[in-house]
Amino acid sequence: MEEKDHKRLGSVSGLPEELGIDADLGRAQQRLVVRHDTRRYGKPVTVVDGFDLDVTALKPVASELKRRLAVGGSVADGRIELQGRHDGRLRQALDDLGFVVAD
Repeated sequence: MEEKDHKRLGSVSGLPEELGIDADLGRAQQRLVVRHDTRRYGKPVTVVDGFDLDVTALKPVASELKRRLAVGGSVADGRIELQGRHDGRLRQALDDLGFVVAD
């Protein structure tokens, strides 16, 4: 009698972890808030807040957003700060990455 391979099931979806569905569902369940702020000398900054990710998981997301928008930015206190004012393109980029932006 052979042993069956028991695959690990995801805690969110109940499907095999190798499918990566839990990561997608986890992103879709987060409600992000995009707001604008000004920094020194009146420079505009776009802040994306509401992530349920730790800093190590947030840095690749920030890098991808900076690459897509061709801007500088940083990760601080669980949020992403991007140089400049970004609305439509940022929302589209977050949507492409599987995140939902609250209105």
